[in-house]
Amino acid sequence: MKKEIFFKKSIVVGLSILLGTSLIACGGKASGNSSKANSSTNSSSTIYRTLDQIKESGTINIGVFSDKNPFGYVDEYGKYQGYDVYFAERIGKDLGVKINYVSTEAANRVEYLETGKVDIILANFTVTEDRAKKVDFALPYMNVALGVVSPNSKVITDLSQIGKDEQVIVISGTTAELYLMQNNPEIKLQKYDTYANAKNALENGNAVAWANDNTEVIAYSLQNEGYTVGIPSLGSNDTIAPAVTKGNTTLLNWLNNEIKSLGQENFFHKDYEATLVDTYGLEYENSLVVEGGVIK
Repeated sequence: MKKEIFFKKSIVVGLSILLGTSLIACGGKASGNSSKANSSTNSSSTIYRTLDQIKESGTINIGVFSDKNPFGYVDEYGKYQGYDVYFAERIGKDLGVKINYVSTEAANRVEYLETGKVDIILANFTVTEDRAKKVDFALPYMNVALGVVSPNSKVITDLSQIGKDEQVIVISGTTAELYLMQNNPEIKLQKYDTYANAKNALENGNAVAWANDNTEVIAYSLQNEGYTVGIPSLGSNDTIAPAVTKGNTTLLNWLNNEIKSLGQENFFHKDYEATLVDTYGLEYENSLVVEGGVIK
């Protein structure tokens, strides 16, 4: 009789464990408080916070570069600065929340959105068809193309000048890397995760040129003597835009309305004049700035 009772209890315990495991596997929690801040989309691996959840928390997580002056960088006082950061500060103000800046690299911008590490990416993010399959882009706020910078001792004005044993520097996860891999697979690429390492490699003579957004390489040539942007425009003209996690429509709609509203006060021209004019001068302002999400 005792053996029978013990056997029945064992079955009950086993079923309980199995049921609990199934609930956890389906996204349930056996104990503890569930997080109200995270909302899952149609993929259990994709997480985001809605607009209301961000407001309720009092903080928004924004991914920016920390080493890409003048767009996103940390100054000598440890404070984030740059064109993207100027925009981010306005977003925080208009949402009425504090900003938690999350330093990102080019290669992990999509990942940070998909895993809920950030709510918005403002890291000089070029809009492409492939990226738009993974994230939702808001309206653009800047024009961009690819460019190539090289030492004055050998200015590269055409990709055909690059020898079969020579290398070109790119940042992993950028449109420059993708463009060269697809259109010029014969060119050997030297890939880096950070802008600081890419610049050091160019200055150390590790490669004949550096391909990146033309805004970046133009800035580099203006800030560093001995370098020339021999190819100021490579491939198609594209745009830079904020990105949110795929399916986060409440935050996306708010961002689009915000960009339109800011355009009425010429906000992005003010942003340019506050953060980029020292680098580019006024001659590039109208060609680089997209005001109110309207491409002209």
